[in-house]
Amino acid sequence: MSPVLDATAAESIPAAVEEAAAAVRAGELVVLPTDTVYGIGCDAFDPLAVTRLLAAKGRGREMPPPVLIGDARTVDGLASEVPAFARDLIEQFWPGPLTLICFAQPSLHWDLGDTDGTVALRMPNDPVALALLREVGPMAVTSANQSGAAPATTILEAATALGAAVSVYLDGGRRAEQVPSTIVDCTREEPMVLRAGSITAEQIASVMAIEAVTDAADAEAGPASDR
Repeated sequence: MSPVLDATAAESIPAAVEEAAAAVRAGELVVLPTDTVYGIGCDAFDPLAVTRLLAAKGRGREMPPPVLIGDARTVDGLASEVPAFARDLIEQFWPGPLTLICFAQPSLHWDLGDTDGTVALRMPNDPVALALLREVGPMAVTSANQSGAAPATTILEAATALGAAVSVYLDGGRRAEQVPSTIVDCTREEPMVLRAGSITAEQIASVMAIEAVTDAADAEAGPASDR
């Protein structure tokens, strides 16, 4: 049985994260809590680990995993041509249950699967996940269940689904939120909600409406140098 590390109390998190980080650096798979459900993850820049991740999940390369990050500033290192509306969504909803699909930086040496030149990015609002991400950097993470099965909301459910394929289980307690993240395609001129989740389409639209009003006001006022 792979070790289950207690990360349910503030005093236990540092040691648990340190052990999980060592596993990630060694190219192994870990289960970690997020602000939605439990996830299974690995170093996003380790192609062999990503292959094992997809195999443990029961997925093929045609369904690449999202990448979780510990700091919104990491976006520009992983994505290119990030539109202004995506930055507005990041400011409003990160950290939180919002996944943004952007064009990936072409210079990156990684293999997440058949991404068609894009990457799905998210910054989760969970202290354990953020501590691990800030320790090891970007991680390829997908829900900790077999493809097509219900997502895991406890460490026991995750362990039952994934077993010895995972080297370390980070137990952050039961997940209260069972709704997955909302996925928004930011590779278009306007955002498109691909999957409704914790953040509603109406909330996304409200941010876009604020941006449109701001842009119109800026255009009416003239160039910044004139103000």
